[in-house]
Amino acid sequence: MRLIICGFGTVAQSLAKLLVSRSDDLYAKYGVMPRVVGVFDRGGGTTDPSGLDLNRLVDVKKKHGSVTYYDKPKKMRSGLEIINNVDADVLIETTASNYKDAEPGMSHIMSAMKKGMHVISVNKGPLALAFPSLMELATYNHVLLKFSGTVGGGTPILDYAKNSLRGERITSFAGILNGTTNYILTNMSQGMSFALALKDAKSKGYVEADESLDLDGFDAAAKLVILANWIMGLKVTMPDIQRTGIRKVTSEDVKKAAKNKAAIKLIASCNKELIVSPREIPIDDPLCVNGTLNAISFTSEHSGTQTIIGRGAGGTETASAILRDLLDIRKEILRD
Repeated sequence: MRLIICGFGTVAQSLAKLLVSRSDDLYAKYGVMPRVVGVFDRGGGTTDPSGLDLNRLVDVKKKHGSVTYYDKPKKMRSGLEIINNVDADVLIETTASNYKDAEPGMSHIMSAMKKGMHVISVNKGPLALAFPSLMELATYNHVLLKFSGTVGGGTPILDYAKNSLRGERITSFAGILNGTTNYILTNMSQGMSFALALKDAKSKGYVEADESLDLDGFDAAAKLVILANWIMGLKVTMPDIQRTGIRKVTSEDVKKAAKNKAAIKLIASCNKELIVSPREIPIDDPLCVNGTLNAISFTSEHSGTQTIIGRGAGGTETASAILRDLLDIRKEILRD
């Protein structure tokens, strides 16, 4: 399978290492020989129809800050130029999520699908702003759009709800979908002020470069959009979410919750309305997880409520979700 990778940050580099370490296993178990024929980042791109050396790519990125230095002499190639001119089977979109206009990810995904490429996205921006339209475009062009790494990182939240609860009708769900805010609120429950808890989270690299994505609930809202569309069959986008972040949560609020044998968590829920807001959760509720963990409870018609808990972020975890999607695409192609 020929792949183009958009963006070459932590997730894409983790994927490159995973593809190298599992190459024999992937071929032996699944008959898959992934070949990366194009990669680009903000500095430019590089291509090779016979397949790029992934170890060298990672080294070049670490040394020079851009994959464009893979070539000697250095060649500048834009993302869209590579997508439109290089033959590939799958586009892997890992550029940063942008909730204003979803660019450049939106253009990458749309251009690839129009060219007949399947797409795997861990970029939440395009899905948050145009999920119904992108799914229609995929159907129209007879390609697959996969995105299991957008919610829960390596924890298969989307797969669980769609496949493990097959035959059931999920009536509502609620969960902690942002590990950064959960880490901050956990620290506040242990006596830290909001400012100190935020500083600690930043020092550990948990906070997005644009901190409002975490603190103001944009990340959780984007994941809620994806879940509501994929699992509940709704046709919603970011403006449909009632969103409140955690900036106004005080130490007094946290202490008051503790007296009620509860903890404050940033909860994303779908039950008639789509809401992201801080709420008191009883400490004996399965959703009341600490640190950077994510947790989501699905309530279905006959099976009651089931909760899935796992790590929500991390380069290797998200890369494993991409690999899972890649194998799903391979299976679908063989079925056809």
